[in-house]
Amino acid sequence: MKKIIETLKNIWRIEDLRVRILITILFVAIYRFGSTVVLPGIDSNALANLHKQTEGGLMSLLDMFSGGAFSQASIFALGIMPYITASIVIQLLAVAVPYFQKMQREGESGTHKINQYTRFLTLAILTFQAPTYLINLKAQTQGSGAFLMGDGLGFMVMSTIILAAGSMFVLWLGERITDKGIGNGVSVIIMIGIIARLPVAFVEEFTSALSGAEGGGLIKFLAEIIALVFVMAFAILLVKAVRKVPVQYAKRIEGRKNQFGGARQYIPLKLFAANVMPIIFAQAIMFIPMMLVQSLNVQSPILQQFLHNNSVLYNVVFVLLIVAFTYFYTAITMNPVQMAEDMKRNNGFIPGIKPGKDTADYIDNVMSHLTLPGSLFIAAIAILPVFAQMKPFGVHQAFAHFFGGTSLLILVGVVLDTIQQIDSHMSVRNYDRMLNAGHTRNRSNV
Repeated sequence: MKKIIETLKNIWRIEDLRVRILITILFVAIYRFGSTVVLPGIDSNALANLHKQTEGGLMSLLDMFSGGAFSQASIFALGIMPYITASIVIQLLAVAVPYFQKMQREGESGTHKINQYTRFLTLAILTFQAPTYLINLKAQTQGSGAFLMGDGLGFMVMSTIILAAGSMFVLWLGERITDKGIGNGVSVIIMIGIIARLPVAFVEEFTSALSGAEGGGLIKFLAEIIALVFVMAFAILLVKAVRKVPVQYAKRIEGRKNQFGGARQYIPLKLFAANVMPIIFAQAIMFIPMMLVQSLNVQSPILQQFLHNNSVLYNVVFVLLIVAFTYFYTAITMNPVQMAEDMKRNNGFIPGIKPGKDTADYIDNVMSHLTLPGSLFIAAIAILPVFAQMKPFGVHQAFAHFFGGTSLLILVGVVLDTIQQIDSHMSVRNYDRMLNAGHTRNRSNV
């Protein structure tokens, strides 16, 4: 504990880091305040059906990413999800379309162009998603008197503009956090949305334990907390797990004495190369049969299982989709041929492997061996909340979400990334201090 306190003091002493942390807190506070502001003309007390709709399936995912703003009909109801969708589409285009591939190789200017295209696509998605959200809101609040000023064309147009502007403002906050604050802004906003649901879930679980409704009492609650800590530690180990592929760089001589290269490094191939994306894709796909069964009123007992995320059929299909999407996303984001070409261009080679095609095949083989266990681990984490809700565990649904799935992986990934950035700032500060101290000593010896 003493070491932790001392580390926090050291962080606070660094002015640049302190300012960045305060800016991040300010922007996060603005985001959380906006998430509580309801759309003009909407009665927040008449949204019980909307709350119920967001308890499971894709809607719960959207509500999680928005920090509960989706179920509250907030001006930030759409949150950062349209931007994430646009980013995924652009990533897919970068694999399939030569024009986008060329922009990726253009460096900073290409990155700027891609970001602009992503913003434009986000706006295009919002023009479709915002009216869809309002139509769903109308359906869920029908007869409840939620629309205080009517639900005519004027209201729809005004609310669409507000929702689109709110989502773009959230994106702007994320970009400002990235530039002026600490951590990746978009990821931080998603993380804050997830954490915002934790206190309520924690209190509900604690109250339930004290009441003895599920049995076990306080001992059961403490066991759940210990289990949660172990699950988080396991997730951290998996996220940090890498397969180090050694790379040797050939020596080259420029002039008479200057030698360059000869260093031995490694390529860190992650076990979780796809991270949380397969779970997001799989949850989105699982929403389709759920919607079809509901809309067509299918009475088949087998197909009815798709309506419940704790059913056997639902989770089997869910796991298979996660494994498939892990292979797919890894294939489109990791290019062994490009990695081999870059290595050859920089006079690098894997010991015992010929440069070029053999190197690409070797990297592809290593990635293939990593993808299968990685996909199974991701699938195991994704369905952990389902097991947590089963007897004899009996964890409430809201609290069980933190035992795995998208919530846990995002929390672990963002926290680790933020800590890494803080360590980088502290390392730079310590390095500058050492240089200044050395400069002062040299001047005193003159």
